[in-house]
Amino acid sequence: MTPDPRQFATFHVADLFFGVDVPHVQEVLPLQQITPVPQAPDTVEGLINLRGQIVIALDMRRRLRLPPRAGDRIPMNIVIRAEDGPVSLLVDDIGDVLDVGAAAFEALPAGLDAWARDLIRGVYKLKDRLLLILDADRVADLISGET
Repeated sequence: MTPDPRQFATFHVADLFFGVDVPHVQEVLPLQQITPVPQAPDTVEGLINLRGQIVIALDMRRRLRLPPRAGDRIPMNIVIRAEDGPVSLLVDDIGDVLDVGAAAFEALPAGLDAWARDLIRGVYKLKDRLLLILDADRVADLISGET
C-alpha cells in the first residue's frame, strides 16, 4: 500500500537523510543544556528543560547505531510528539520541510535487520538521494532502543 502525499521535516544524522511526519514535530531548537541521567539507557543523552517541561534527549547516532559525532560538531534538537510525550532527538543538521509524492515511496527491502525495519517505515526516492522515514513513536521507544 502506498501512502498519500505527505510533508516531512528532514534532518541529517551522519551521511543519512531522514524525515519525520510534520504533524509529529513540535519544534526545532539549537542545542539546549542537557543534564545527564545516571543509569539511563545508552541512547539517552540526558534531560532538557523545555520551557518548564522536562524532555528526554536521545542521541540519534547512538539510537541508529552510528559512529559518534565529531567532538567539534554541535547537534541540533528536533522535538517530536511521540506516543508518551515530547522527546528531543539530537541530530547533526536540520533540513527543510519537503512535500513528497506517493509515487516516490518504496517499502524497505526485506533483507534489513529487524531493528532497522522497526525504526524506518519506508523510503522516498528523491531526485538526488533517498529519504528514510522514521517512525516517531518507535524512535522514542526506549525499550526497543536498547535491543
